[in-house]
Amino acid sequence: MGDASADRAIGSFLAPIRVGDRRSGVVAAVTRSGVAVTLDGFAARPLGAVGPLDVSWQRRVADAAVVGQRVTAEVLSVDLEEGRVRLSMAATENPELWAFLERLRAGQRLAGTVASIESFGVFVVLDEGPDHPVFPGVGFITYPELSWRRIEAVSEVVEVGQRVCCEFLRFDMWNGEARLSLRATRPDPFLRFAEGVAVGRRLTGPVTKVLPFGVLVQVAEGVEGSVHRSELSAGPVEAPEDVVRVGEEITVVVTDLDRERRRLSLSLRAAN
Repeated sequence: MGDASADRAIGSFLAPIRVGDRRSGVVAAVTRSGVAVTLDGFAARPLGAVGPLDVSWQRRVADAAVVGQRVTAEVLSVDLEEGRVRLSMAATENPELWAFLERLRAGQRLAGTVASIESFGVFVVLDEGPDHPVFPGVGFITYPELSWRRIEAVSEVVEVGQRVCCEFLRFDMWNGEARLSLRATRPDPFLRFAEGVAVGRRLTGPVTKVLPFGVLVQVAEGVEGSVHRSELSAGPVEAPEDVVRVGEEITVVVTDLDRERRRLSLSLRAAN
């Protein structure tokens, strides 16, 4: 079969496959990068690819798959251009968990208990649904989704054992977890602030952080705006800390307000 006809054959085979389908086949190769699977119905070459994190959450790749083994896996994505189907054997290894996560819908409220606080986020044991085979909880909150305001420590918002109600964002198929947002269940202070502020308005607040490009200023509870280095002074500024310091109260002028991106641009030199 020529390249063109082979590509057409692959495209025809992959076209009806959808995310969430279950496909069976035979393991053709096992490497550090994962498992290649020859799918039933297309013997010409392996079109199924199982990444190392999708082979098993509880066993090593070498222990979970061997060449010649028949497997059934769930479709995570279909790449028609590459002629490849990304599969998850971990999904079929944990059917109860996968079925629970697939039933969740964006915006749904889920209650649970904070199980663990890690350097990369917070795990939550959900009241409903099964346990996770590897992680402390099925629910997971990244740091930006904890609060609308900038926080220095997670303890400012949650602690282990605390009850929380979060909004479901999405099903993380890589880790088999429910990505959650705690801040989504609370009013966005920026939007409330933006209703009464326009370009040209003078505001006063403390400098909260000095960065290479400028400084951040708290202009309302939970709302910070940025002053670019070029807006700190009428003259050239080599370093923002030469003009202002953290904790210093300054008066600034609003130069731009982007509600969609939640960005507030300020100018110190315009206020002076």
